[in-house]
Amino acid sequence: MTAQDTMQNNTSKASSTDYDVVVIGAGFSGLGLLHYLKQQDLSVRVFDKADNIGGTWTWNRYPGARGDSETYYYCFTFSQELLQEWSWSERYPAWGEILEYLHFLADRCNLMPDIQLETTIESAIYDNESGRWIVRTSSGDTYTCKYFVSAMGLISEPYIPEIKGLESFAGPCFHSARWPKEGLDYSGKRVGIIGAGATAVQLVPSMAPDAESVTLFQRTPNYILPARQRKMTPEWEKEIKSNYPEIINKCRNHVFGMPFDSPVDRVAADSTEEEQNAIYQKLWEEGGFRFCFESYDDLLENLDANETAANFLRHKITELVDDPETAEMLTPRGYPLFAKRPPLDHGYYEAFNRDNVHLVDIAKTEPIVEVTETGVLTEKQLYEFDIIILATGFDALTGALEHMEIRGASGETLKEKWRAGPSTFMGVCSSGFPNLFMITGPQAPFANLPTTIEENIKWISACIKHMESQNYASMDVSESAEKQWGDHAAEVIDLTVMKYGHEANSWFVGSNIPGKGPSTLVYFGGANNYFDKLQESLEKKFPELNFTATI
Repeated sequence: MTAQDTMQNNTSKASSTDYDVVVIGAGFSGLGLLHYLKQQDLSVRVFDKADNIGGTWTWNRYPGARGDSETYYYCFTFSQELLQEWSWSERYPAWGEILEYLHFLADRCNLMPDIQLETTIESAIYDNESGRWIVRTSSGDTYTCKYFVSAMGLISEPYIPEIKGLESFAGPCFHSARWPKEGLDYSGKRVGIIGAGATAVQLVPSMAPDAESVTLFQRTPNYILPARQRKMTPEWEKEIKSNYPEIINKCRNHVFGMPFDSPVDRVAADSTEEEQNAIYQKLWEEGGFRFCFESYDDLLENLDANETAANFLRHKITELVDDPETAEMLTPRGYPLFAKRPPLDHGYYEAFNRDNVHLVDIAKTEPIVEVTETGVLTEKQLYEFDIIILATGFDALTGALEHMEIRGASGETLKEKWRAGPSTFMGVCSSGFPNLFMITGPQAPFANLPTTIEENIKWISACIKHMESQNYASMDVSESAEKQWGDHAAEVIDLTVMKYGHEANSWFVGSNIPGKGPSTLVYFGGANNYFDKLQESLEKKFPELNFTATI
């Protein structure tokens, strides 16, 4: 017996609403869902607290900010016409160009009339009597809707560490995702950057040429892959646009949603060290994540295989960084490649060869004691700065959802439900929260995001279409389906090197936030397998969901 077979009738007629669907977030997820739902002739309102659409790319506008997926597949694929019309300027898109693309999308799809900016949603509470969500803004306005959707993204809630005296610094001090709208003049200034993740990898080489000095406070060094940035040429663009169907198919069927060729049945143990290094060197020169996905099939599962790639990358650091002591501090040890999200490099290692770039190891040799009026005091000395930037990352996947008051049918909030860790069905819904959908929520894959987002959107919009066609009042995922997915997600992460994320302070498992990890935040069973499971659910008319009929 399926969940649908146990469907019960609603006891009262649902009330009217302001909108059929309310969506929080006007980045890739919100814009994409809005487009799909407009095809169903539903009334939709997208809210965003920013003053511009773009989500991540509205907030993260620091020097050097850019995507780590290549431009030609960091986009939506629902329209061949738009794919052919839009042109990218380089291999990896800068934040400004991504914003231009999203405005192009919004204009061509007529999305802006349904978007309300500069509006902060404080709460969304499910009303059992009416079967509606009551959504309240920070200004006290309320809106009702049948379906409430989070499009807030994986990494949208900045993490501000608890450092003594942080508020006492006399100069500008802010999180990198809250870069001043008016810009920041750092020419000839002493800049301190706390945090050494993907943001810092982009910040350091971008700021170093103009700043008097850049000092990076590092907790955990990264395995960093070269980007090999290059301009888009007419010939390359023509090749891409003539092969988009194949590119889209490859993304849909790749473990990380990227159009790469997997090295089928090639495992590291079958190659000599010389052969391994030749493969790694070729992919190192090519740049990007192909290093991980086109070298050996077992890098993400087998520690011995992983170590061959990790050791190759460690040797590269010693080649690129002149000072042996600095090179050693930048060298990751004690965790495998991909236990922590590997950034792409646009001159990061070479920046440490400059006289004005300095590295401080706050994990082993110089823990931060406090921030003072003039700088950062470690256990060894005071570093004086004009500007302090917190590149301290995000409370990933659950942070934005828990920061907002979202109450389900029992009155329990998502934060309360997830006290011991998130529980969802495939990251798209959570039991006890009827008609709540999440795009790339907890326990969805971390992969090329536009691909994952679009697959989520297809499932959500199809589910809503199914409900409307059957005159259903509400849906709620069954507890058994949710538990089954959570158990499966936990099992597959234990089969990969991602299970070592806690040792790497990785946001993959929440361990970048004190007291949060480790937890199963991300599905690592393969984005392609995840997409297949979504499609199977859709084709079988959502057997994991309990539907309630409208009388």
